[in-house]
Amino acid sequence: MNLGHLRTSAFITGLLAAAISMSACQQQQEPEQSLEDNIAEEQAVPMSAEPADPNDTVVAIEDATVNEVQDDTIATVNTGVSQLTYLCSPELKVEATYTDEDDQVVIGTDMGTVTLTKTNDGSNPEVYNVATAIDGGEGFTQWRVAHGARETGVMRMAGADESNVNTYECKKTE
Repeated sequence: MNLGHLRTSAFITGLLAAAISMSACQQQQEPEQSLEDNIAEEQAVPMSAEPADPNDTVVAIEDATVNEVQDDTIATVNTGVSQLTYLCSPELKVEATYTDEDDQVVIGTDMGTVTLTKTNDGSNPEVYNVATAIDGGEGFTQWRVAHGARETGVMRMAGADESNVNTYECKKTE
């Protein structure tokens, strides 16, 4: 190799080394983090020194006597209550809440709500009656419900003119 060729080779090698060192010193963009990287990182969450819920405890200084508590804590459980919905013709929706212990039914319609009392001892049909119109005015309301599961019913209602009776045939909805 001759000296000129060696000098050119050294010069080119120096240029390459300078280019490599300059590119290494330049700031390069970091690749964006993926969703998996974000999930894997544990995130610092600032915490408050205050508790989330107050832990105040109220202590009654004077206890009530058994007799005082007895009068205030009478509980009743209505096991014989059932609520059913009926669709009637002509068009009327009836919500019936039966209380078997009291032999009563509360009938609710868009015209009003009334409580009827059972007037017979039978269970098929059960007959309920009240001397009040469904809207609470003068008249009467009667409800007869048949079958063991109270599947069908007939409602008879009249206002002040008790000779003008409206009759509805009703079927229980599911």
